[in-house]
Amino acid sequence: MIHRILRSLTTWPDRRGWLKCLAVSLVTALSVAGLGVAGALIHWQPHVDGWGLRLISVLCIPAFSEELVFRGALVPDDKDIQQPVIWIGAAVVTFMLWHVVEATLLLPNARLFLQPVFLVCAGLLGLGCAIMRYRTGSLWPSVFLHAALVWIWQTWLGGPDIAQLMR
Repeated sequence: MIHRILRSLTTWPDRRGWLKCLAVSLVTALSVAGLGVAGALIHWQPHVDGWGLRLISVLCIPAFSEELVFRGALVPDDKDIQQPVIWIGAAVVTFMLWHVVEATLLLPNARLFLQPVFLVCAGLLGLGCAIMRYRTGSLWPSVFLHAALVWIWQTWLGGPDIAQLMR
């Protein structure tokens, strides 16, 4: 597993890999956005003060830390196995359950994480990130997508930041 993590951190997608990631990212972002609007998870509420610090924060936690565990460790790349469905499915379910654990044990004001619409959105994000990790062997596209979606949600679309979740 350590070898898998190290390889995911030291692999950079080629041009074709980045194009695949762009397509997966667009489908993932549009799916999450549509479900988020329908489920009242997202709404226009700009909070642009401190956007740069928020971006750095989101890149570290949750994006890098969660991707390292849920995609870097749990999802193989296409050089490891040819049938990734079980690994990707397990990683997605584990990622969704992690948000339940966070809401019940770690983040006192994260009850939002227990809403089914949020968990499905988390599952869609996890699926998109897992597909990119499997197809490219790299963790970095997943980190960037995860960070981008959380940052946009927190900065423009009414999502809570870590300080609000910890109160």
